[in-house]
Amino acid sequence: QRRDVFHTSFLTPPIIAEAMLAIEKLADIKAVAQGGYPQAERCRISAGHPDSMRSDPDVVAALSISGNFRLEPCSHGDFLGAILGAGITREKVGDILLQGERGAQVLVDPELVDYLTSTLEKVGKVGVSCTQIPLLAIEYEPPRTKSFKTVESSLRVDAVASAGFKISRTKLGSMISSGDVRVNWSLVSKSGATLKAGDVVSVSGMGRLKRHSTSAGF
Repeated sequence: QRRDVFHTSFLTPPIIAEAMLAIEKLADIKAVAQGGYPQAERCRISAGHPDSMRSDPDVVAALSISGNFRLEPCSHGDFLGAILGAGITREKVGDILLQGERGAQVLVDPELVDYLTSTLEKVGKVGVSCTQIPLLAIEYEPPRTKSFKTVESSLRVDAVASAGFKISRTKLGSMISSGDVRVNWSLVSKSGATLKAGDVVSVSGMGRLKRHSTSAGF
């Protein structure tokens, strides 16, 4: 009645899909999900009366966290940990795009820009500078997909993911410990977690794979 527009925090893909389906059933409500760039996984949903939603709301900001990471490489978990360590809650942070030796680009709630640019000074052991950048400056690669089949003794996440991403199970185990591996966008705490048909495994900086069926195709 007031023509207000409501904005959620950053949501994971399964919740976004469920929420958008629910909103579609409501009369006189328009919704849009935005994560800052076309392939964003974590997005914010804005919902309101169509008259109040003639343009996409400005609800996502981009930050560049730069430093010399050549000798001290940092993972997705390191950047996220530094942000959370500054007192920010997870739902205020969107995707984190690693840029190798240069650092990372991070999508956040615009309300946090001034605070993070003035307080974030270190990621791991590396001194950093944090600056706001336009959303158009975000560097991302369009997704490339391929299908494969693998024969594994089990459907444990470490066995399947190591085959899919072509890395050792030992390295994958350390990445799980570092918080860089997720199943259905939830952190994996144990290497022995079993994958079901339809499960999506994400490995920071490497991509993701989906188990298609009980025949173990991916």
